[in-house]
This record gives sequence, structure tokens and C-alpha cells, in this order.
Amino acid sequence: MSSDKATEPKAVPEAQLIARAQQGDEKAFEALFEAHKRRVYTLCLRMTGNTAEAEDLTQEAFLQLFRKISTFRGESAFSTWLHRLAVNVVLMHLRKKGLQQVSLDETDDSQGEPTRRDYGQPDPRLAMSVDRIGLNRAIAELPPGYRAVFILHDVEGYEHNEIAEIMNCSVGNSKSQLHKARMKLREWLLQDQKRKPSPATEGRQEKT
Repeated sequence: MSSDKATEPKAVPEAQLIARAQQGDEKAFEALFEAHKRRVYTLCLRMTGNTAEAEDLTQEAFLQLFRKISTFRGESAFSTWLHRLAVNVVLMHLRKKGLQQVSLDETDDSQGEPTRRDYGQPDPRLAMSVDRIGLNRAIAELPPGYRAVFILHDVEGYEHNEIAEIMNCSVGNSKSQLHKARMKLREWLLQDQKRKPSPATEGRQEKT
């Protein structure tokens, strides 16, 4: 007696797809593209805030993958390695646009912070504020370096050791950049709230 499961094609393990793609198997590369394109596109979109740029950069990231897949040695997860390519592609694009840059090697020299710094921990105050105005709008105000670490950690869910590998920086720098990104977001949110007229002010303006 045959079963439906017996007739279903078995999924090819990703390791086999990678090995075949490294040998020039176009169908294997296409399978890797289909498996990872959505998350790479989402990453590019969150970092650029522009759908057209995200589509172009996703294509560029997979073009880089096609050229460099033979250098993948399995020392890290394939998705981490791929996201490193994608992040580098986006950061290079943002540099060409002349956006404000922040070095990942800079140290945390801020002073006068009254609250305890829990590097790498969720920030509920920031999360609630960002929800009110839209995550993408707030992230767009960050310099690319801060933006990348914030997206990878707080949005994509990467751990700091993974971010350090993707961004080619130390774990300490990743934690520091995340802290600074959150501080800049809080500052931007506070300024945004100050720019908005209060309901009482709006009421007075309507009467006049």
C-alpha cells in the first residue's frame, strides 16, 4: 500500500545545495535564492526604506553570492554569511549616497547617562515609542552603521556574536553601537514629539 508521503519529493539539505552551487549547478543556486531572497530583501528594505533600492540591492547581494559562493567554507551559518554580503552591499550603497557615517570602531564615550545601560537587552520604552510613529520612519534617521546593528539585533533577532561576524567588528562594539542607536532613536522621538502641536494648541488654532 503506497502513501502520499512516499510520492512527495524529498527536500534537498541546504548543505548539498551549497556544495552543488559551488560546483556551478544553476538549479542549486536558484533553490538557494528562493530560500533566502525574502529575508535578504526585507533586510535591504529595512536598511534603505526604499522598495526600488531594496530590490536592486537584493539582486546585487545575490550577484555577489554567485561570484563568491565558492569561498564559503561553512565556518559560520550560511544565512549569516549571506547576510554579511547583503549588509556590505547596502552599506556601500549608502556610502555612495553620501549619508552620515559612524565608525563601528568608535568607543562608547558618552557621559551623564543616569539610567543603567543594559547592552543587548530589549528596550521597552523605545519599542513603545517606535510603535507610535512607525519603525521604518525612526530607523531611517539613524546613520547607516547604527541602523545596521539596530536592525540586525532588535528587528532580525541576531545575537551580538553573529552581528560582530556580519559587521566585521567586535562583540563589544556591536553592543555599544546598539546602545547608541537606541539613544539616538530616543532623542529623535523626543524631538519629534516636541515638534508636534499639542491637542490644546490645535484647538486654539482652530478657533482663531
